[in-house]
Amino acid sequence: MARDTDTPPVVTVTFNPAIDYTVRTGPLADGTVARTDDARFDAGGKGINVAGYLNALDVPSVATGLLGGFTGSFIRTRLDESDIAHDFVSVPGNTRLNVTLSTPDAEYKINHCGPTVDADAVARIVERIEAHDPGTVVVGGSLPPGLDVGAVDAIADAGGWETVVDVDGAALSRLDATYAACKPNREELHEATGLPVDTVDECVAAAEALRERGYDRVVASLGPDGALLVSETETTHVPAADVDVVDTVGAGDALLSGVLAGWVRGYDDEDALELGVDVATCVVGTAGTAADAVADLVGTDDYGVQAH
Repeated sequence: MARDTDTPPVVTVTFNPAIDYTVRTGPLADGTVARTDDARFDAGGKGINVAGYLNALDVPSVATGLLGGFTGSFIRTRLDESDIAHDFVSVPGNTRLNVTLSTPDAEYKINHCGPTVDADAVARIVERIEAHDPGTVVVGGSLPPGLDVGAVDAIADAGGWETVVDVDGAALSRLDATYAACKPNREELHEATGLPVDTVDECVAAAEALRERGYDRVVASLGPDGALLVSETETTHVPAADVDVVDTVGAGDALLSGVLAGWVRGYDDEDALELGVDVATCVVGTAGTAADAVADLVGTDDYGVQAH
């Protein structure tokens, strides 16, 4: 399917990207040297992930945010190799390098905080967004040292675009601007509202409470219970597909990407959520390149192009 060049792009903002370095070794012992040839480097960050999935779904998108140092250069190169359009702001210091060390007995994670940035960086991101004249801006992930949730509100208030956020529950509870949508998972729903989320009905109630705080729609990923989309007028629940789960990393980003792709193509909320679950199912059910699995949906009945 050819891209619709008349469709305003979705611009994604990742304030605190990272290289995700994953290495697997045999058993570790103090004082010994472990050797491995099983390691990988990935360009990481919620906004980057969403841009990648949208790219695979043939939805025009541009990734922006903050990058610095040799690690930032690596991410730019990886995005070029994946044909993902990007327009990042350069900042002093090095973009994060997050390490996952897997052994037969345990998994260890070391996440960097990221370079310290100032408020001027937010204004520069706004300039990059304005240059691409998006219909929708997606802000996702953590904030680097030097910024607080006011940086997210500044993006939402800066232009005529609709803003969608995928941030942690504490941040969702503190944002002040009006947002087109937010995408919490189950734990973030609880963190943002303080309400129980043990059942689907409880998740619906929590999503409704969160929506009333300034989010037109709440898209909630519920793991094995599927996903919810709560708006002012309706609540939609799509159960999880029956699939052998290989890896859940990126599932929430995939869900959001599918929903966004549906909205861009004029789907109603129910069909957009069904597409989101389809995309997430592709991601959790594959051990290969997730973007390739998502791209296989394009032009199929599951992508729903004929029906809209």
